Amino acid sequence: MSEARARLLSSASRLFYTEGLHSVGIDRVIADAGVTRATLYRHFPSKDDLLVAYLTEADQLIRTQVAAARSGSAGGSPGDAVRAVAATIADGISSPGFRGCAFLNAAAEYPDPAHPVHRAVLAHRQWFLDTVTELLAATGEPDPEPAAQHFVMLRDGAMAAGCLTDPAPICATFLRGVEGILSHRGAPATAGGRRRK
Repeated sequence: MSEARARLLSSASRLFYTEGLHSVGIDRVIADAGVTRATLYRHFPSKDDLLVAYLTEADQLIRTQVAAARSGSAGGSPGDAVRAVAATIADGISSPGFRGCAFLNAAAEYPDPAHPVHRAVLAHRQWFLDTVTELLAATGEPDPEPAAQHFVMLRDGAMAAGCLTDPAPICATFLRGVEGILSHRGAPATAGGRRRK
């Protein structure tokens, strides 16, 4: 990646995440990155291209964090890998400057499912659901996809609440919820879809 592209993406990512996708214009990114308009358009032909690149960068960061969590728990149980991924999420929510999930924020600003920004959000979320499904299947969970959907919903709620109030109790609640998913694996489901304890 060229230095100019890296500067543009760094500026755009910081500004889009902290101030919003619609509210930050191209001129603001150009000024912040210290490049010319021609340089920006050479690397990103449109603002949509820049937005998708920002989300692609965010996606790659999360993939790297999940991979590190999985490798860091390699000596433990499959449940430990799930816990390690959950811990990275809690750490992110507790980090300075946390302003919610970049992907949920982007989806709220670009609700059209045909828009490239919305498609980038859906692609990331599908990868994350697939990854958590795989992790939960390794624990012996007989219905890993519904359990993974539960995990993702807990994560979404924690990310939404974690930027509104003190993140510590939010993270503790999220991690307890993940433990609940792990402790209920294999329990038969009731007619309403809830598992019996």
